[in-house]
Amino acid sequence: MSYCIACRTELPKEALFVLENAPASAQNIPDAAEVGEDKGITLNLRQCPECGLVQFDCTPVDYYRDVIRAGGFSTTMTELRRRQYKHMIDTYGLEGKKFIEVGCGRGEFINVLREFPVQVFGMEHKEDLITIARDSGLCVWREFPETPDQKFIGDPTVEGSEGPYDAFLSFNFLEHQPYPDVMLTAIYNNLVDGGMGLVTVPALEYIVERGNYYELIRDHIAYYSFDALRNLLENNGFKVLEEEMINRDTISMIVKKMSAEERAAHVAKAAAQEENIVASLIKGHEIVLNDINHLLDDLAAEQKTIALWGASHQGFTLASTTPLCERVSYIIDSAPFKQGRFAPASHLPIVAPDHFFEHPVDVIMIVAPGYSDEIANVIRTRFGADVRILTLRSERIEEL
Repeated sequence: MSYCIACRTELPKEALFVLENAPASAQNIPDAAEVGEDKGITLNLRQCPECGLVQFDCTPVDYYRDVIRAGGFSTTMTELRRRQYKHMIDTYGLEGKKFIEVGCGRGEFINVLREFPVQVFGMEHKEDLITIARDSGLCVWREFPETPDQKFIGDPTVEGSEGPYDAFLSFNFLEHQPYPDVMLTAIYNNLVDGGMGLVTVPALEYIVERGNYYELIRDHIAYYSFDALRNLLENNGFKVLEEEMINRDTISMIVKKMSAEERAAHVAKAAAQEENIVASLIKGHEIVLNDINHLLDDLAAEQKTIALWGASHQGFTLASTTPLCERVSYIIDSAPFKQGRFAPASHLPIVAPDHFFEHPVDVIMIVAPGYSDEIANVIRTRFGADVRILTLRSERIEEL
């Protein structure tokens, strides 16, 4: 028997969508000694009948408390954060206020926040990321919101780093959490009255509208729609003031801490999307599989070779659930910690961009949503105009 991670309602026995031979995780990437033991898993996607949250009915990955951002330093993401910070600070009069990022990784995003006239703090669970953040001059300490009544400790060597805070940040972290209500309640209890927040999560709408089944990965145990995220936030004491889709695939919400009276008066409304979700994912899987089969047939006839760019969860799922695993030469990724390892389930080798010069391919398919144009420019500049560049912008393969 499975229960909703957000509201504890019993989940339906029948899955919305079943993903077979899926990677067991996006970050535990096997090396040469481990790849022989690596196997794909079956993931069952279900929707809560009460709050509408779509989720996997499995245990979370063992590192769900850690924040790992391979693309955190990209120009695209840095500029996006800069615009978000400026809008939030200017609109809600937050100059001079205390900000904390809950799950800050190595501090990529709060480092950008230091450009603004605010106090900047961060908590992170993974020790080596904390060390990197501190080495760059950031006030970051080891902590994770485990209990509703937890008091955020701050850095004992930095006066004023403990709570309460005026604003919190949570960037693509909630979707990893098996107890999102506990995390949000802990944050609520560590904010001043009327405290603000900026929350982002990958958008279920993006996946459903395009049928991008390959966005599904065990790391993301929850798939929030606008309605489901709004329900979660409001049910845990946050009034949604602004909401928008950013970077084509991500929900962003600015919230304000409710008063006790507002919380008592709030009534959550469930979001029902079951039919749309099922039809979209099944259709998306069929379309992607058909496009990839046609592409691989054409490449075989022309005796052309292909590589992927992007050791992302999307790339891992796409490789392991389609015939790409049989034809792709390797997966290129710029993150050094992924290089020299193998994609989960498909076991494709992950290599640095320079690998291309020793083992060139004719075609590179980019599987890094939000960064396709940026990566395409790198390919053209470094590898030359003869390389054919493809990407999956939605459920169709496109030429760049």
